[in-house]
Formats: sequence, C-alpha cells, structure tokens
Amino acid sequence: MPGDFLDLGSRQGVDFVLHRLVKQGVLRRLARGLYDFPKSHPQLGILSPSVDAIAKALAGRDRLRIQPSAAYAANLLHLSEQVPAKAVFLTDGPSRRLKVGAREIVLKRTTPRAMAAAGRMSGLIIQGLKHLGQPHVTMERIAPLRKLLSEKDRKQLKQDITLAPAWMHPFLQAVAEGKERA
Repeated sequence: MPGDFLDLGSRQGVDFVLHRLVKQGVLRRLARGLYDFPKSHPQLGILSPSVDAIAKALAGRDRLRIQPSAAYAANLLHLSEQVPAKAVFLTDGPSRRLKVGAREIVLKRTTPRAMAAAGRMSGLIIQGLKHLGQPHVTMERIAPLRKLLSEKDRKQLKQDITLAPAWMHPFLQAVAEGKERA
C-alpha cells in the first residue's frame, strides 16, 4: 500500500514509483492503493494472492476490523467442505465489494456485537457454528475444533461465550474445556 512507504518520500513520489514498478511488471496492482509482488509457479503461471491476505491488507489500509462470515468461517474451520464462491468478511467499516481477478471479496457491515470477537479464534468458531445452524451442530461435528485451539484460544473462548447465541453455549464450553460431551 502506498501509505507503507511514506517514510521514504512524498505521497506523489511514492505513487509515481509504484506506477513505474507496475509498468515494469515488478509489482501487480490488485485494486486502488493495493499492490503485491506477483508469485509465479512453473506449471500454473502467475498465482493470485490469497483472499485472506487481500482482506487483511484492506483492513490495514482502511483501519477496519474484519472477520470471516459464516460460510467462509465454516470452510476455514473444516466444518463444511463447501467453498463459498465469494469470500465474505464482516466488518465495522462500510460495506463494499472488491473484484481481484476472478475472485470477489465482500466486506459486509455488521453490528458491534457480531464484531466483538473479531480477529480471534472464538469469533471464527461462532461464525462457523452460525453457518451450520442449531440442528446440525453435534459434538461429533465440532470435535475437530478442540485440536485447533491453543491454551490461549481456550481461555479466550470461555470469555467470549456470552457473545454467542444461547444455543451455542454448551458446545462452545465443551470445545473450550476439551470435553467429549456437552
């Protein structure tokens, strides 16, 4: 992002150098004010940056908090094998869509309560379970989540249980404590 280089020169100078590097093929412009070093694979050619990396860069540039939404969170946690066509992130900033190559990243404004656990594993788990829905959440289904949590994540999940819907509380408590039954 241009703002990352303002200690090296003026904004106009930084923009000029970034524009020149894009023309030379050293950098790739993903969106307004968002650049990356294109990575190449011998068989696949030029690779696209990960959706998470782009979303984190956008959040950093615009000073937003983001959190993967329900379907994307469930996929990241391996609670669902379905890969969402568009990556949707909840944010405390304005809603918008960003097209990067064939991918679409959606930032969707949400409530402060939904963002209270943003950036933490507990927020990701709450969103993933919301996607599954109450009838489909079982102890067997969430068992793999226990292995994903560090001790710090477990403590944080215990604190963040109140941010989740009431039906999730026994499941989140079981995951946080490493229990087999809710």
